[in-house]
Amino acid sequence: MAIVYFWGAAQEVTGSCHLVESASFGKLLLDCGMHQGGNSIARIGDGHFAFNSASIDAVILSHAHLDHSGMLPKLVHDGFTGPIYCSLETADLLVVMLRDSVSIYMSDLERENRRLARKGKPLLEPEYSEQDVLQALSQCVAHPYKKPFHVADDASVCFHDAGHILGSAIVELKFTEREEQKTLVFSGDLGNKSAVLMKDPSILTQADVVLMEGTYGDRNHKSIDDTVNQLKTILRDTEARGGNIMIPAFAVGRTQEILFYLGCLHQEGLLDNWQVVLDSPMAIEVTRVYDKWFHALDRSEIEQASPHAHSILSDFIPRLFLSVSPDESMLVNKIKKGAIIIAGSGMCTGGRIRHHFKQRIWDARNTVIFCGYQANGTLGRLLVDGLSRLKLFGDDYVVKAQIETLGGFSAHAGQSELIEWLSHFDTSPKVVLVHGEPQALETLAQKLWTDKGIRALVPSLGQSMVF
Repeated sequence: MAIVYFWGAAQEVTGSCHLVESASFGKLLLDCGMHQGGNSIARIGDGHFAFNSASIDAVILSHAHLDHSGMLPKLVHDGFTGPIYCSLETADLLVVMLRDSVSIYMSDLERENRRLARKGKPLLEPEYSEQDVLQALSQCVAHPYKKPFHVADDASVCFHDAGHILGSAIVELKFTEREEQKTLVFSGDLGNKSAVLMKDPSILTQADVVLMEGTYGDRNHKSIDDTVNQLKTILRDTEARGGNIMIPAFAVGRTQEILFYLGCLHQEGLLDNWQVVLDSPMAIEVTRVYDKWFHALDRSEIEQASPHAHSILSDFIPRLFLSVSPDESMLVNKIKKGAIIIAGSGMCTGGRIRHHFKQRIWDARNTVIFCGYQANGTLGRLLVDGLSRLKLFGDDYVVKAQIETLGGFSAHAGQSELIEWLSHFDTSPKVVLVHGEPQALETLAQKLWTDKGIRALVPSLGQSMVF
């Protein structure tokens, strides 16, 4: 008897973590993600596992985004010694993601402990260390797409391209239990078909259980043509006001797509008066990983826009300024107008984007563009919802900059794409919706029933399911 326990991303968008247990393979963890929102100390300190880390036999990782991978070092710190299975590209991205994450965490922890020391309060102990990151990376076992591999004598896994970010995978778990073969498919995060760099998500047709994400289960995205036209309008309007543009961007996926489309606008002559700044050491490193795997991206889409392209960093935007050091980041403050500043974090929970807000969000000439999902409780979500004042680094600021959202650049499938992907299963699998806020998942479940006659379960945190 196999059991699935939903320990994360159950009626929420972040913290993906699902435990699958069976006598056939023991205990497998699908993802081990960090919750977004709040500072790193709160995210990691509150992330106590509801299971014994040492009892987990293996982790099967869908992709490198921290809300799917960020708690791996803590899992290792708490006693996990098994393999972490992932795609080849994900293994490369994890090196950048986990090292950057622990660096931020240790910096935040040091700052917090100085504050506690001044007040005579007990200091905080780290939940994991740089050594735990290195250990987690050493436990990664990478596999290519479409090549099944054994995770136990009676169980195998196959990764399929999810089209979400570089290396993102749909997980197909097959196992034999009481002489009966069973299949669980975990979608991970399914990509938006409009994403120019990513291939479309792979189609699967056989499963007994499907765990499918529903981030955008309650709506569809704008078309990419409408989105690009909206971006052109924003550029013209902000230029006319003599302002700058700030883009909070996820280092993996969104940044590379945005750079590509800005490159297309450059070729149209629309960036002649703009200086594009990529102010994120992690995003720069990640983009170099994308360049390493450039051959694995959607070549047909890329060649239509730039026939001879072989690199994102060198081919698309000749005047791209890569800001690595803090001093280089501070130099950006001297640009009075005409700067397009791409900086992390994507939900404004930390990173350099908050420093750029401090310099520019109070100026009505400027524009903030959101290109990705903003989870509940994040500064990004508050700004999208109309926040008028905010506190940054101890000071209050009035939000006067224009706030814009470009939905077509999302890395997630919209409602209709989710339904289409699920409708390809020619069996009648048990469908479970995860990785979405309650309203989005309930809307998607209702739509699946009315349009396709498919019943879907929406589990709550800590709920389990037998199959």
